[in-house]
Amino acid sequence: MSRPLKNIWVAAGDGDLERVRHLVEQESLSPNAPDAFTYTPMHAAASYGQIQILEYLISRGGDVNVQDGDGDTPIYTVENVTTARFLLDHGAVLDRQNSEGVSPIDHLQEEFSEVASYLQSVATPTSAPTIEIVQQPSQREQDMASEQLTSALMSSVEDIMQRAEAEGRDPEEELRQIVSRTVLEGVVTGYAMSEAVEDERGAEINDTPTKKPKTDNDSLG
Repeated sequence: MSRPLKNIWVAAGDGDLERVRHLVEQESLSPNAPDAFTYTPMHAAASYGQIQILEYLISRGGDVNVQDGDGDTPIYTVENVTTARFLLDHGAVLDRQNSEGVSPIDHLQEEFSEVASYLQSVATPTSAPTIEIVQQPSQREQDMASEQLTSALMSSVEDIMQRAEAEGRDPEEELRQIVSRTVLEGVVTGYAMSEAVEDERGAEINDTPTKKPKTDNDSLG
């Protein structure tokens, strides 16, 4: 007895490119078609880390920001860094919330913390001020810029510590990320961070590298 043919959602999750191609090209199914649970082939391929399927679906009109009934896009379903990076490289939006007001990073934090940390590391910082340099800044301007960056950093650190305490998790990795981004922000704007930054952020986050290397550990999922 022959097995029933896979539908496009199962085929996408299984990485069955031949079946997916047949359904899209011969049976005119959309890469963004929702199933009974509003799950699309894009979500299925992202969830199971099927990069080849994602590449094909995108080439046939697949939307990396297609939403299911809960407002979740494919980035909410990823379980490894490689798939997350692929979606971001193809236009996936991080700065968004689903119907419950949850961002992709917060959604992935509990079960796939490595992916969440990666997404946090590439998210555009919004708290640190951006300063345009028209001419060589004076010492007073440099001091003011350092104070602004320090203030933004300490505010972010306080927020992270409070959330970590409420959620009962270790905030060290998130602290490393925010400190790295703040230091890089200081470099980009042309100002050196003052010694006060090192003093105020405390012993817990000392020895933080100025740039955290990206990880390619795909053991999750």
